[in-house]
Amino acid sequence: MTERGFTQAEFANRLSRAQNAMASKGLGALLLTTEPEVRYFTGFLTRFWESPTRPWFLIVPASGAPVAVIPSIGASLMARAGVRDIRTWSAPDLTDDGVTLLADTLAELVPKGERIGVPDGHETHLRMPLGDFERLRRLLPDRLLVGDKGILRTLRLVKSDAEIAKIETACSIAGRAFARAPEIAAEGRPLDEVFRKFQMLCLEEGADWLPYLAGGAGPGGYDDVISPATQRPLARGDVLMLDTGLVWDGYFCDFDRNWSIGPPAQETRDAHARLIDATAKAFETARPGITAADLHAVMASVLGGETDAGRLGHGLGMSLTEWPSLIPSDQTILEAGMVLTLEPGVETSGGIIVHEENIAITTTGARYLTPVAAREAVVL
Repeated sequence: MTERGFTQAEFANRLSRAQNAMASKGLGALLLTTEPEVRYFTGFLTRFWESPTRPWFLIVPASGAPVAVIPSIGASLMARAGVRDIRTWSAPDLTDDGVTLLADTLAELVPKGERIGVPDGHETHLRMPLGDFERLRRLLPDRLLVGDKGILRTLRLVKSDAEIAKIETACSIAGRAFARAPEIAAEGRPLDEVFRKFQMLCLEEGADWLPYLAGGAGPGGYDDVISPATQRPLARGDVLMLDTGLVWDGYFCDFDRNWSIGPPAQETRDAHARLIDATAKAFETARPGITAADLHAVMASVLGGETDAGRLGHGLGMSLTEWPSLIPSDQTILEAGMVLTLEPGVETSGGIIVHEENIAITTTGARYLTPVAAREAVVL
């Protein structure tokens, strides 16, 4: 059984890798403001991030342990996460919401003239008011706030065995919920009811929570894969798709399954089989040394065209979607320890059909983290 949490050795290894990278990039510290980055170094796991009211800061210095500069409401949990140096203020503060405390801490930890890295690339955001960030710059005139040179992206791109085990556990939970689809989905059932009951199944099977559920249903396909569910009843000839990103111990799965309501039309059979073939071909191709673009090309060659989703898969881990993207221009080289989704899609006369699996890259190839779907469309 997969254990919750991580050993201190796991966090020590992450910190060591970060500080080695910082030394090579000429950074005196990293300033982190978003949930995955703070949790990556601390294990600070809470859904309180759903509230946008309070900013949270973690400083990774060039040497020594991380320092948390956080609202006082989080001090107890951060201490249980193992962080020893925790500096707090009473938040929210409409005049000075931690900015002075953060500036003073950075001035203490980072010598004058050195640079402080903040994640600034694709898929990052600054989770503090822009006005506060500009004020922080003014309070640190002898230090330069710059991008992190891709350090956090590189660190999170390759997962440890313990991280992969958590993702695989999440996949197993979702797989059990998908296997129970006949309990909740049938001709005449409203789609929004299916969505609600599927979330219940995921929780029953062991999910901690279900931040993401998308899907669709329609004759021979569906319009898109991001719309909320409607009250339209499932009808004979529909293709039903559910796409879940449930969380177990802070790590996501992200895959979908398709079903035919009643016997599928030949077009549906052919489309589903082509999606499975494209996924299988990418799985056979995936190994260290090839690129994200290579995986896109392999799937596109089987599909003979694709949907307008923009990519055919992506990274996966502490966030539902991570670097890289399986697109023609992404030259990210695959390494052992990376976790990816394979997500081909095809257009049909009824709209689109999309399929998705999760894989881990190993030293010799790839292995599935999801229970693999059959080539034949499942009939409900």
